[in-house]
Order: sequence, then C-alpha cells, then structure tokens
Amino acid sequence: MSDLENGRQGGIGSVIAHDAEPAERPMSHWIAPVLVALIGAFMSILDTSIVNVAIPTIMNVFNVGTSEVQWVSTIYMLALGVVVPFSGWLGDRFGFKRLYILSMGVFVVGSMLCSLAWSFNALVFARVIQAVGGGMIMPTTMAMMFRMVPRKQFGSAMGIFGISILVAPAIGPTLGGYLVEYVNWRWIFTINLPVGVIGILLSLFILPEFQSKHPGRLDVAGGVTSAGGLFCLLLAFTKGADWGWGSETTVLLFVGSFFLFVLFIYLELTSENPLLELRVFRYRSFTMANLMVTVTNVVMFSGLFFLPLFLQTFRGLGAMETGLMMMPGALVSGLMMPVAGRLFDKVGPRPLALTGITLLIFITWLFHYLNLATATSTIILWTVMRGFTMPLAMMPAQTAAMVEIPTQLIGRASSITNIIQRVSSSFGIALLTTVLTTRQVLHGDWLAWTVTPANPAAMAALAHAGALMGGGAKGRGTALAFLNGMAAKTAFVNSIDDVFIISAITAALALIPAFFLKKGKAGTARGAAMAE
Repeated sequence: MSDLENGRQGGIGSVIAHDAEPAERPMSHWIAPVLVALIGAFMSILDTSIVNVAIPTIMNVFNVGTSEVQWVSTIYMLALGVVVPFSGWLGDRFGFKRLYILSMGVFVVGSMLCSLAWSFNALVFARVIQAVGGGMIMPTTMAMMFRMVPRKQFGSAMGIFGISILVAPAIGPTLGGYLVEYVNWRWIFTINLPVGVIGILLSLFILPEFQSKHPGRLDVAGGVTSAGGLFCLLLAFTKGADWGWGSETTVLLFVGSFFLFVLFIYLELTSENPLLELRVFRYRSFTMANLMVTVTNVVMFSGLFFLPLFLQTFRGLGAMETGLMMMPGALVSGLMMPVAGRLFDKVGPRPLALTGITLLIFITWLFHYLNLATATSTIILWTVMRGFTMPLAMMPAQTAAMVEIPTQLIGRASSITNIIQRVSSSFGIALLTTVLTTRQVLHGDWLAWTVTPANPAAMAALAHAGALMGGGAKGRGTALAFLNGMAAKTAFVNSIDDVFIISAITAALALIPAFFLKKGKAGTARGAAMAE
C-alpha cells in the first residue's frame, strides 16, 4: 500500500479506513449506463460554446453593450468553477446517481429560465442556475463511470466519454448558428429541455444505484477559500484582456486568488475532512496526467477559439458556415475517441500520448501557414488531421489520471481534474489572446512603417491602386486608406499565425509528463478484485 493510502489519521487514511467495505461492483454491461451519463456531460460542455454565436443577437434584443453581454458567457464559467469543488462531497453524501439526476434537473430549470428571460439581468441570473447544475454534472459523471466500468476497460469507457469533451465544443457554433439564423436565439436554451428530461428519465431506470457514504462535516472553510480563489482567478483570466493585465482590478484579482489558494492548501492539508483531497497528487500518474491535460487544453482552445475568429473576421463566413467547416474535424474526433480508448486498454497511455502529442505539434505548426489566400479545402484538411490527433493526445492523460486513484476517492479526484480543466482552458485563452494582441501591434507597426515614400514597391502599389480608383489626390487618399486596411488585416492574420506557433511550442511541453504516464497496474488489480 502506498504512503498516500497509509495517510495520517484524519486524512486519506481515515477516508480509506471508513470505506473499508467493498465499493460498488463494476458492471459487465456498462455501455448503456455510460451513454446515459454522457447525455448530461455533452449538454454541459455544449452550453459553454453554443451561446457565443448568439451574443450579437442578445445585444440587439436587450440593448446592451459588448462589456455587458460578455457576462452571459463569463458568469456561466465562473459559476462552474465555484460549484465543482463541492461535487465530490455531495456525491459521497447523497449518492452519485441522485446528485447526477438533481444536477440535470437544475440544469434543465436553468435552461428553461434562460429561454424565457424577459431582461438581460434575468438571463444572467438564469445562466448562474444553469451553471450550478452543469458544474456538478462533469465530475459526477466521471465518478459514476469509475464505479461502473471494470478497470481493464476504463480506457474504452473514457474514449466514449471523451466524445463530449472534444465534439461538443466543436459542434456548438454550428448548432447555435443554425438555431439563431433559422429558428430563434432562445432555442439554444430550449433545446436542452427535451434532451434533459429524456436524460433524467433514462437515468432513473438505467443508471445503477450508488451507495451514499458519511463523508463527515462539510469543509466550509475549504469551500469558501476554493470558491473565492477560483472566482478571482477565472475572472482575472476572462476579463484581464479587456481591463488590461496591468490594471489595478486585474492585479488585485490575481493577488487575491494567490492568497486564497495558499490559505486553501493549508486548510486542506490540515483538515480532518478536506473538501478536496490534495494528497492524491502523490500519485505520480495523477500529477503528470493533469500537467499534460493543462498543456493540451491550451492547445485545443487555440483551434476552437482562433480558427473561427479567422474564418469569420477575414473570410466573411457566418457562424453556421464556420461551424460547418469545422464539423468534419469534430466528427473525426468523435469517431477516434472510442478507438483511442480501445488502444489505451491494449497498449497503455504512454505510446498513445507520445504519438498524439508529436502529431499535434506538427499539425498545430501547419496552422501557422494560414493566410488570406489559404484554400478552404486546405483548412478543412488541417482540421480533420487535428480532429484525428486530439483524441490520441488528450484521452490517455484523462484516463491515466484516474486509474491509480482508490475508488473511494474518485469523486474528490475527479473534482480536482475538472477544476484544472476549467482553469487551464481560461488560462489558455487569456495567454493566447495576449499573444495575439501583442503580436498584432508589432506586425501592424512594421507594416505601417513599410508603406512610406522610401519603399518603391509600396509607392508603386499605391500609384496603381490610386489609378484604379480614379486618380488624383482623392484616388490616392482612397488607395492609401485601402492599403492601410490591408496592412491591418495582414497584421491580424500574422498574429494568428504566431498564436499557432506558440501553441505548437506549448504542445511540445506535454511530451515531458507523457513519458511518466502509466496504465496503473495496481489500480487494475484492485478493480479486478472488486469485479470478482
């Protein structure tokens, strides 16, 4: 038994001692329950991206500005981060099936209120309710899966589960664009109602019962400090680009989150019944896998966030057209996830992760060749290649993170993993957005400097454009404005190319933790023993 399992009195050791009775037995027929659990996970992740395409419409309907309307997306993410830490304790206390159904119910109620929103403030409030349910769904789903699926088949199960992680964010803009353009913006929320109700009914009859435990008193101090620290950190990442990374508000949020997290870590390591069991980081595979998840999340969002920006801003595509261009890659990811899961069960995480990360570095590097003349077929090919690679890069780490964790600690460990995913996603977007804006200024200044009388090529282009626009001073002025506009567009495209270069370099960092991933023989043996 590891040092972690022999933890001090009142720590992990007490939890394991308390749960000495056998945990729920893994199921031989687990595919149907996993698919039912996937309904909630898919809805929760889909709702983080489907709303973005409706932002301009929401601005017009409620007559709000850009700074205000961002809260429709921001508040959802902030609320998610705040409630996730409580999911492990609640699952132990009430049983994970009950918590899953309750979370689905809250999510459906929140969706209904969003669809009926009579004012902008009502919409923001309803999004908070949505997030309270959605935040509980993901860690609860993973905890249930770990109890239902035999350890030797857990890779296959995570391959199915991974469909929601990769496909939902990709199809969100397509589905949202269709509903906004051809139906009504409120349907991006209304569509959750029948799906959620069906998911709840199926859960009642298909999901097995999970015994509730006595997790002890709720760690209120840990909950307050974790919620406060996550709220400050996520808000700083989300709004820092708008407020300025050096602004007083942003700096205070970062400083506040740092001290809250320091206090949180102290409380959790000294508490007899911590809200989040941080000692699970003593499992090397759990730590290394979460480092790899952090890096791959940053890379994943470089494609999900900046490629649509390029297509809509410079190609003039609508949200639905952009989604359709990205759809082939999303479908390939969906098809590859179960395949990657089966390969995990056969060869383990290390070969898959190293192969996937290497391919991801190469394909992300290809995207830095994007320009205004790149053929549409080439972009689609790159997204398909990326869709093929992402499951190989992400699924092994997400699975290896859990295989060594004792079953009775899975609820707490999955909460930590989900928090890391939320924070790394926000950090990735913030980091790459900063790269984009910084490089755009540099490229813009350089291109503007080249359009001078000292540059014969620029003057020749200006004279030619001026002649086409009627000649004379007016024609030259119009031509100069046109060239400056083209320079600004080129600067933006060049900065997006730089984002993909940084993403490729970042992806290379994931090779280090990938070397330390292992399948978890101890966990497999423990799971097999329980199955007997």
